This record gives sequence, C-alpha cells and structure tokens, in this order.
Amino acid sequence: EEWSKSKTHKPLILRGARQVGKTTLVNIFAKQFNQYIYLNLDEKSDLSLFEDYGDFKKLLSAIFFIKKKDITNKNTLIFIDEIQNSAEAVKSLRYFYEKAPHIYVIAAGSLLESLIHRKISFPVGRVDFAALYPFSFEEFLYASGNELVVDLLSTVPIPDYAHKKLLELFNTYTLIGGMPEVVKLYIESNDLNKLDSIYENLIISYLDDVEKYAKNNTQISILRFVIKTAFIEAGNRIKFTQFGKSNYSSNEISEAFAILEKTHLLKLIYPTTNTNLPIISNMRKSPKLHLLDTGLLNYFSGIRQELFLSKNLFDVSKGMIAEHIIGQELRIILKSQFQDLHFWVREKKQSNAEVDYVIPYKDKLIPVEVKSGATGRLRSLHQFIDKAPHAFAIRLYAGDLSFEKTKTIAGKEYSLLNMPYYLTYKILDYIEYYFKN
Repeated sequence: EEWSKSKTHKPLILRGARQVGKTTLVNIFAKQFNQYIYLNLDEKSDLSLFEDYGDFKKLLSAIFFIKKKDITNKNTLIFIDEIQNSAEAVKSLRYFYEKAPHIYVIAAGSLLESLIHRKISFPVGRVDFAALYPFSFEEFLYASGNELVVDLLSTVPIPDYAHKKLLELFNTYTLIGGMPEVVKLYIESNDLNKLDSIYENLIISYLDDVEKYAKNNTQISILRFVIKTAFIEAGNRIKFTQFGKSNYSSNEISEAFAILEKTHLLKLIYPTTNTNLPIISNMRKSPKLHLLDTGLLNYFSGIRQELFLSKNLFDVSKGMIAEHIIGQELRIILKSQFQDLHFWVREKKQSNAEVDYVIPYKDKLIPVEVKSGATGRLRSLHQFIDKAPHAFAIRLYAGDLSFEKTKTIAGKEYSLLNMPYYLTYKILDYIEYYFKN
C-alpha cells in the first residue's frame, strides 16, 4: 500500500522463497484496483507476449487486448509472475517505469537476484524491491485470532500475567513454523499430523526447482544433496570442504550454497570479530547455516515430538532450535532486506568464544545470547563485554523479563537485559526503554 501511494512508484520486484505467499499476497492486494492483469510466465501463452512483441507499445496493447482489459483505465495492476523465465519481460520493467508510469506493476520469481549478474538488461535503479518471508510470531498471532495478545506485546514492559500464555504460543509457533499454508491448516484443524503432507510437498517443490537453475546434471545432484543435508546441519557452523561427509569439492559446495541462497531457502550467517560498529563480516571464518523456516527444520530433522513435549525450547537439540527461531525473529528488525544477521567470535588457541547474535543499535553493537534460563553461563558474552566500548548485553531465555547490574568474570560492570523468547521482535523497543529508564 505504501508503494502504491508513492508518487514515483517504480515497478515492484517481490522477493522471497517459494510458497511464502507472494502470489496470494498480490491477489489480495489487487482487490484495491479497478483492473487486475495476472501474467504467469510459466504459461506459454503469457510468456509469448513478451517474446513476440519487441516494441513496448505493441507489447502493452497486446497484454490489454489478450486479457480483455481497458487500456485507458489508469487504476490497473499488472502482476508478472515467474518473470525470471523471460529476459524480455525483465527488460520491459524499465519501459513500464519510463513510458507507462500510470500502470502499477509487480513482478516476482525465483532466483531473480541471479539475473542481475547475467547478461540480461536488468533495470537497476528503475525498480523497487520488497521481501516476503514466512510469518513472524506477531503475524502468527494475528492469523490465529490472538489480536489481544498482540496488543499486550505492544505494552512496554509487558505485564507479568501474560508471560505463561505468550510462552506457550511462542512454543507452538516455533514447533510449526511460519509457512502460510502450514499455519492455515494448523489453525483450522489443530492437528499436527495433518501438517506432514504440506511439509513434504514444500521440500519436494524445492528439490524439483533445482532443475530450473542448475547448469548440468552434476550440479542438480549437488544442489539436492545440499538441500537434504542442510536440514541436518542447520544451526551449526559449517565448512564447504567435505560438507555432509561428501566427496564434492569445496568449490562445488560453495557454488551450490550461493545458488540456494538466491532461492531464499537458506542463508549463511557469517561472524564478525568486531565489538563495535560497523559490522564487518569475516568471510574467512566458518558461517552458520540458517534455513528459511524453523517449522520445516523441525519436521525434516525429526525432532517435532521432542519439541512438543519439552517445556523449554533450549532443551531441544542442545539449544539449536531456540537459537534458530530467534534468528528467524531477529530478521524482522533489520533495516534493509539486504542487511545480514551476524554472530560474534573470538578464536584463539586456548580461548574460543562465540556470541549467538550481535545487533546494531544507534552507535552500539549489542551482544545477544540465547540461553535456557537465568543460571546459564555467559563466558562468551563476558569476553565480548570486556572488549566492547559499552557495557550492555541481552540474554533471551524462557524466563521472565528482568534487568540486572552484574559483572564479567574479569570484573567489568555491565547491564544485562533478560528477555523471554517471545519478545525478540520487540528487542529494539526494550533496549530503548531500558536506556531511557
């Protein structure tokens, strides 16, 4: 809506993984327009419009004629889905911006980012970008009819009486994840077993997609291997050499990850060794592997039952699931969709340290540790604080909201904000609150 109200709206490229709801979202948004034209470039008839008409005026006329729409109606939305299938369609976005700015155009497709690096006339500077992800915890609450709970979450600090209910809801969200179709069926049926087929179909669609962007049969095999192995290695720091105990070369695995990152199915999170801004990724050190959705991870790693029975997320998979869902929530606070999450490391022969996440806040780099409870050891966090030019840190855990003054092992005094997991997406609001108070 903000994009459409802009006086200088450019064609909008909607980024996001398969099955996160891009087409559904645009179809709902399209109800605000007098006319809606949907072009699916997986269909030969729609694809041929761009391939057969090189002249933009003829193309525009053909689109409105074939779709039986009024070309004089200025309140028209055109959605070009699977646009990566046509270099001519990608090129046309420039002319929609320059020659038909009154028409609203949205495009979506897999691996769109890779088009920028190919010999395709990608209209850099003449398009806007927006990204769609699986549901956040807040969106899950809205979808499940818990609007009043969302209102409570907007109260800073949150009242104590809401803690138990919110922790239960967050555990459910962590268990099933945020893929829209999964959330919808769970809300309708309240049956976890019915979700199995959706998870299976999702991964099959990702595996089938491999053939569309692999350059040969060998790369198809490598990509499928990496996808399957990623569900085992998620949350861990990985190395490309012998990844998944395979015989594939480091270059082959690295290239496969680069391709899969562009599909948004997974993300490599690199560490920083800085304790102040700016955040500089250390690409020489091993990254952590993060998947699109924690619900998918739970299903394919076979830990749903353990997670369902556990009262504390951190007790499952040595805290990996808790750390993974926190990363999924922290994604929301990034100012730019091109900004990355980071964690912090200090690697020495006899003194390794690792802090789960670091987030920028004004002129500070704030360390964030994911723990089981208030008694967890914070040795790595202490090492960060000892090196940092400030004295503030955050622990995310299953306990109540609290604030304490404490000391590092080396004796440096610092302030520790203890936050329950479900407040992760409000983390900047709470930092602001505690700095003011």
